[in-house]
Amino acid sequence: MNLYVKGKILKSDIRAIAVVGSRNMTPRGEALTKKFVKEFTKKGYTIVSGLARGIDTVAHKSALKEGGRTIAVLGSGLDIIYPSENKALSEEIIKNGALVSPYPNGTKPYPKNFLARNRIVVELSKAVLIIEGKRRSGTLSTASWAANAGVDVFAIAGSEATDFLIGEGAILATKPSDVLDTMV
Repeated sequence: MNLYVKGKILKSDIRAIAVVGSRNMTPRGEALTKKFVKEFTKKGYTIVSGLARGIDTVAHKSALKEGGRTIAVLGSGLDIIYPSENKALSEEIIKNGALVSPYPNGTKPYPKNFLARNRIVVELSKAVLIIEGKRRSGTLSTASWAANAGVDVFAIAGSEATDFLIGEGAILATKPSDVLDTMV
């Protein structure tokens, strides 16, 4: 599969953690995303997410705020930023990270495209942290891709999706070091 890239992927980006979660985040989810991403970025990890509303947007913005790198994986061509309110954010990401897509320019953000996006988020990451989500959500597809690829899945208790994932064997994360201590 071809990957289209805007910005730069560096060798150091191999040290990456995916941070994903609900589009309809709670204030708790927003605060946890900022807390975890700040610590990951301080330790030199690139943050990978899907540029969606909610947790993904906060993860990208937090990485940039902390002076870190971030990679956004799109479910559309690189010329179609979805959601459109993240256009300015996508320009900032290009300066200190990359936009990545498996789709050529002109590809619209069809719902089926986001499953492939979720797989690429996992493929670019050493671990996946699920902040929060609903029981039926794309967040679970990212966790499934990770589990099937042998990538550690971490989840913060307190939402339908994360509580389900912890029950299925995801690693409970209560603080950033729970994730960082497992990284090689």
